[in-house]
Amino acid sequence: MDSLLLAAAVLLFIAALVIFRSAGKQRQLSGLPSGRIIYSDTDRWKKVEKPLYDPVYGLTGKPDYLVEDRGAIIPVEVKSSRAPSLPYDSHVFQLAAYCLLVEQAYGERPPYGILRYRDRTFSIDYTPELEQELHALLKEIRGEERQDEVDRSHHEPARCARCGYRSICDQRL
Repeated sequence: MDSLLLAAAVLLFIAALVIFRSAGKQRQLSGLPSGRIIYSDTDRWKKVEKPLYDPVYGLTGKPDYLVEDRGAIIPVEVKSSRAPSLPYDSHVFQLAAYCLLVEQAYGERPPYGILRYRDRTFSIDYTPELEQELHALLKEIRGEERQDEVDRSHHEPARCARCGYRSICDQRL
């Protein structure tokens, strides 16, 4: 009887190790850093969180994940497309905006954020220079919001095809 209990305990221990190792590999493949997920904009694990908000910039956003790693809160944005050779500027600024929102909401400046594409992960440092560029971009956007007409900012037909303003835009491609 004792040997049967010992064998069952050993089998359970081995099964637990296999599951733990599999979970670690899945997390590594996901591109998420180690640490505890404290926020998720997906309904896979729990109810979707409320958006983060910065009243100074009137900025609202919902990163895909926030991961607490060694005391730092790291925003993670997941993209379904294949990775470009370098992250798109629009994705970098989206991630920088999430860094700004995390600092506002949690009182701690994230040292970096993560852009996860289908086949590659980029770690983007949240430097003072990137923050200054983000502030300038937000100021430019706020200025354009007050204009009656704003010129299209790209030459990408696929982007135009998905635009919510396509039906009323006189510059669509």
